[in-house]
Amino acid sequence: MRVRKAVLPAAGWGTRFLPATKAQPKEMLPLVDKPVIQYAVEEAVAAGIEQVIIVTSSQKRAIEDHFDRSFELEHLLEEKGEIEKLRQVRHITDLAQVAYIRQKEQLGLGHAVLMAKDLIGHEPFAVILPDDVVIADRPCIGQLIHAYQEHHGSVVAVMEVPPEETCRYGVIGGEPVGGSSDGDRTYKVSQLVEKPAPGTAPSNLAVVGRYVLTPKIFDKLEQTQRGSGGEIQLTDAIHALMDEQSVFGYAFEGKRYDAGTTMGWLQASVELALQRPEFGGAFREYLRTLDL
Repeated sequence: MRVRKAVLPAAGWGTRFLPATKAQPKEMLPLVDKPVIQYAVEEAVAAGIEQVIIVTSSQKRAIEDHFDRSFELEHLLEEKGEIEKLRQVRHITDLAQVAYIRQKEQLGLGHAVLMAKDLIGHEPFAVILPDDVVIADRPCIGQLIHAYQEHHGSVVAVMEVPPEETCRYGVIGGEPVGGSSDGDRTYKVSQLVEKPAPGTAPSNLAVVGRYVLTPKIFDKLEQTQRGSGGEIQLTDAIHALMDEQSVFGYAFEGKRYDAGTTMGWLQASVELALQRPEFGGAFREYLRTLDL
């Protein structure tokens, strides 16, 4: 069955970016000239996703406004002859079919995914965390969808991290899958440990914010007890899913930025700006003038 829908959890408070996020969603912070969440939506669309389901909360109205029509702005740009800017604004509206669900309580990533159950139905689906911005020749979630189609099981995106950083992530243990087009990147997951203590991680392959999940995950989420902080953890549900279905880890191609942290957002802003042909050269020359 095709993966046609993607869930984008965007209900968190964004406290790491206070005071900037006091009155605006962290997902709307700009990376160069696009908000963080637009990168996730564009990645989903490039991978063939037909419907994007954004899980929001109060104070997140700006996200809905961003992907909606702005007739006043379009009229202003048309009158001024700003045709390229008008095209860009309309492109945002036409990106995808977008649906919104309110998460009334922030009870963790697992709970946010569970909120989308009725809209997903009985089909596999993608989960994209907007904070994790991945720049790649092939859309990161598209790579996972391909792995799902080959191996017929849920897939989590993984990347190598230094051993001293494994305590910040969920970490998989498993063996490479042979005999497939991407066998050197695909792992059959046998362990999934959330934030293992230093020296206890089963590998250095950390789970980052991309998933393709079978609808069976909803049953597991409904059965998952609240963990630390009173939250329902997606990794706990995936761990339970492994008792009934195969789960795979996929070491994706591309560069990942943790735009949910101030340093990661700064790094992404600089590196993405340098990649832009219209001003990357001038920006690079400016950086060379700094006394670093």
